[in-house]
Amino acid sequence: MRKFIVSATVALVAAVSFAAPSQAGYYSYDYQPYCFIKKIKSYDYYGNVIIKRIKVCK
Repeated sequence: MRKFIVSATVALVAAVSFAAPSQAGYYSYDYQPYCFIKKIKSYDYYGNVIIKRIKVCK
């Protein structure tokens, strides 16, 4: 039973160590996200219009 637990732990660590570099390969050095400015309209306590500009990147 003890050998089984140790071998399962080793297998799990090996699987996780291979998964991390595959996720890191998605980004490249010339990757530039697409960004735009989004305007959000809201009102304050007195009814005045407040427009917030938020930068959103994908």
